[in-house]
Amino acid sequence: MSAEWGAFFFGAVIGWFTYFVNRYRTEIKLADVASILGAIGGAAVLELFPSDTVLFGAYGIGLAVGFFAYFLLLLLFVMINKRFTLAWFLDGRRPTYADGEMGPDDQRPSRGMSGRGNDDENPRNPR
Repeated sequence: MSAEWGAFFFGAVIGWFTYFVNRYRTEIKLADVASILGAIGGAAVLELFPSDTVLFGAYGIGLAVGFFAYFLLLLLFVMINKRFTLAWFLDGRRPTYADGEMGPDDQRPSRGMSGRGNDDENPRNPR
């Protein structure tokens, strides 16, 4: 029974990662689709989980669970957040921020390893 759970969770991780990679891809080519299909159903997977076994079924179920769990959690987070709407899924619409507020694309100044801000802003390090 533990082998089935292992196959299931292996599939869940691959499914989660597949959704993540495709979500942040800016341009999709046919070769990209072929490489994803090779990763989720290629010879290495079939060597680990032969197609006529329970292990392959557990892997396939885990693959679907991981893929759709990523989407459902993303949907939940968007619905909880007051600033984002479901239109964000369609065209990437982001909320507007007031002066002084920082959005997810804004860069915060690096604090460095000392935790005291950038060297240019550090009064103990005159130049």
